[in-house]
Amino acid sequence: MTWREGFGPWAIFLLSAVVIVYAGTKLSRYGDQIAELTGLGGLWIGVVLMAAATSLPEVFTTASAAVIEAPDLAAGNLFGAGMTNMFTLGLIDLLHRQKRVWQKAAFEHALSAGLAMFLTGLAAFFILLDVDVTHGGVGLGSMFLLLFYIFGMRLVFRQERSKWRKREQEKVAEIENTTPSGKHKGLWRAGIGFGLAAAGLLAAAPFLASSANEIANKTGISATFIGTSLVAITTSLPELVTAIAAVRLGAFDLAVGNLFGSNAFNMAAFFFVDVAYRGGSLFSVVSDAHALTALWSMLLMSIGLMGIIYRVEERYLLIEPDSFLIILGYCLGLWLLFP
Repeated sequence: MTWREGFGPWAIFLLSAVVIVYAGTKLSRYGDQIAELTGLGGLWIGVVLMAAATSLPEVFTTASAAVIEAPDLAAGNLFGAGMTNMFTLGLIDLLHRQKRVWQKAAFEHALSAGLAMFLTGLAAFFILLDVDVTHGGVGLGSMFLLLFYIFGMRLVFRQERSKWRKREQEKVAEIENTTPSGKHKGLWRAGIGFGLAAAGLLAAAPFLASSANEIANKTGISATFIGTSLVAITTSLPELVTAIAAVRLGAFDLAVGNLFGSNAFNMAAFFFVDVAYRGGSLFSVVSDAHALTALWSMLLMSIGLMGIIYRVEERYLLIEPDSFLIILGYCLGLWLLFP
């Protein structure tokens, strides 16, 4: 019996999950510092920088799952993370009792939400299309997802550019009072911390993926469900921690942008997972059940989008109906997906 068999897949899973949550949380903090020192805005930070930073656990874990030839585990993680992020969006409504959290977020989040829904629907389409067309070992569907993500981020940037310039003008006095050497030192420290946290994620991700695959084999539960639930929840904890911290600080754009931005980024991450998977096009080999997960994730995101568009000051005593629907929908989705 090897040390790994004696230690047990559950122990390895929990230990690697702790490392991923800790490193992912640190990654978010250092990413926020970098963004603050460079003068970026809340929505842009959430949709791009924080979304990419907190999604690294999903990317590293799914790439590791692809390397060990567990494509259903990889796809389940990315689609399941979309559902988990919307569950987090519903939960944060319980933390702010004064006003509706979604009403305080910028209306411009509708663009990032629409992009996340479009990319998720496109990924479901390529799964059901079941065409093994590759270029350089990477599926055509994964390439399209990455290209559309880049194009969508360009649209978000253009939308934010005018507001960004206004914020920069307002910060002129603050920047003038900040010494260049102090700013550079802060960026240097944040950059080192960011790199170390990313290295921690990279080291722990293979253990999380392989132990989850072992759990699926030993319990008889499908890798699709394990990826959608257990692995997705674990790798989405950095988004949960970041969103809760942002709401408590009153940074609502950062919280909402991070969640929708992560969902969009996770779909683009299929490109990197497809690069790691050497068995052809990833979408041609994964189970069609992932299309159901993707569509369910889109339904939850559509509720979140309606919550952002619905601008009303009145607040219910316990929880908003849209937040309740998302939480209920997430639980129902897991029940429907359970094999």
